[in-house]
Amino acid sequence: METRVRFAPSPTGYVHIGGLRTALYNYLYAKKNGGKYILRVEDTDRTRLVEGAVEGMIEALEWSGIFHEEGPFLNDKREIFEKGEFGPYIQSQRNHIYEKYAQELIDSGNAYYCFCSKERLEDLRESQKAKGETPKYDGNCRSLTKEEALERIKKGEKYVIRLKMPENRDIVFDDLIRGRVSVNTNDIDDQVLVKADGFPTYHLAVIVDDHHMGISHVVRGEEWLISTPKHIFTYEAFGWEAPTFVHLPVILNKSKKKLSKREGDVAVEDFRKKGYLPEALINYIALVGWSPEGNEEILSMEEMIDKFSFDRVSKSSGVFDVDKLNWINNHYIKEAELKRIVDLSIPYLIEKGYLEETEIESRYPWIESIVSLMRDRLNCLAEITDHIDIFISEEVFLENEEAKEMIEMDHVKSMIEVFIEKFRSLENFDDISIKAIFKEVQKEIGIKGKNLFMCMRVAVTGQVHGPDLNKTIQILGRELSIRRLENAIANMCK
Repeated sequence: METRVRFAPSPTGYVHIGGLRTALYNYLYAKKNGGKYILRVEDTDRTRLVEGAVEGMIEALEWSGIFHEEGPFLNDKREIFEKGEFGPYIQSQRNHIYEKYAQELIDSGNAYYCFCSKERLEDLRESQKAKGETPKYDGNCRSLTKEEALERIKKGEKYVIRLKMPENRDIVFDDLIRGRVSVNTNDIDDQVLVKADGFPTYHLAVIVDDHHMGISHVVRGEEWLISTPKHIFTYEAFGWEAPTFVHLPVILNKSKKKLSKREGDVAVEDFRKKGYLPEALINYIALVGWSPEGNEEILSMEEMIDKFSFDRVSKSSGVFDVDKLNWINNHYIKEAELKRIVDLSIPYLIEKGYLEETEIESRYPWIESIVSLMRDRLNCLAEITDHIDIFISEEVFLENEEAKEMIEMDHVKSMIEVFIEKFRSLENFDDISIKAIFKEVQKEIGIKGKNLFMCMRVAVTGQVHGPDLNKTIQILGRELSIRRLENAIANMCK
């Protein structure tokens, strides 16, 4: 049997980081087994739809490097079109299919019409809570005959369609992560399958779609584990074979609570906007719950595909560690082609006012030299703006007491004067020539080590530590470097 998996999110605003991991694990498993990865849009809850969310979802997944083979796609004009022989892949376009199968369940006695009002259901729920019972539907409409139900529908009464679960039966299934799971039907609600607005709930649509799209493995979050017995029974009611189920553990924040927008970034777009590279985010998110056999931490998509297995996915929740993500992203920033990092950094410089759109071409070498020098220090590309002032500001501010102590050492003033003269006489103001000047000064005045290099760094940047000093001075340029040194003599040195 061909391996066919799907990622089927609701278009409610953005791709959550947990959803990204679900999509990734589906994708890795499909590729590992020579199968197909499908994207499906579950938009039957019309109250939660967000305009543009489908387009944003497709873009976020493709940016991440997770490319589906069937489902909705975007053309050059950002218009949605579909590819695949099992469409439509957007559920709201499949309502006629769900109507047919809901009726089939009614006719077979595995579903029934329910006319209970919202008020009755709310009162029932509150009453059950007060008694310490698990809130669930009490089966008030189960005993209605089909004729009675149709007569009430004819009179215009509003209704939903509910699944008619059998009484006191153990439903057993095997999960690739959880192992064998058994749930008694007495603990399961008669789930609503079709809402009063005529649209199906997840619990009908997902069964019909997964069956008709040939889905072999349902890989989804563990919040759906409690619903799986209902789904197993629904497959039986239709006479269909159920797929293999895989329920992934949730992702928690450092406080061991569910990731929440209120407590930080949780959407793919959040990380994209901050300048996280897609390969870094994917690499990291794969490791939040899964570990390859060799416990490697830096993995390409191809390596993840080769090593992936649900056997190595933990049952327990994974913790999203931003520090670990930053470490991985820094690795990829350092390893990436310089031009790519420069081009991705430019929008941040423009946004903060360090650069105008019209200056990009003329100042590109200057930007490139700064990014080349500073990228080892970047956790994400947005941080490039934190490192620009030392290259453009006329004034230098001492960053701490240690810097003040260094610049006030007795030899610093005369040493700076020597550097000023030598900088003025340099024919080529490049890092190689500047490096040669440092060697000359070291021989001439006998100052070396941190008393030479650290003091000069403080004089030109105000910082005790920083990137390569020769390259920093080269980027500053002759005139600005000399003005800063003169300022240091006038205002900082003793």
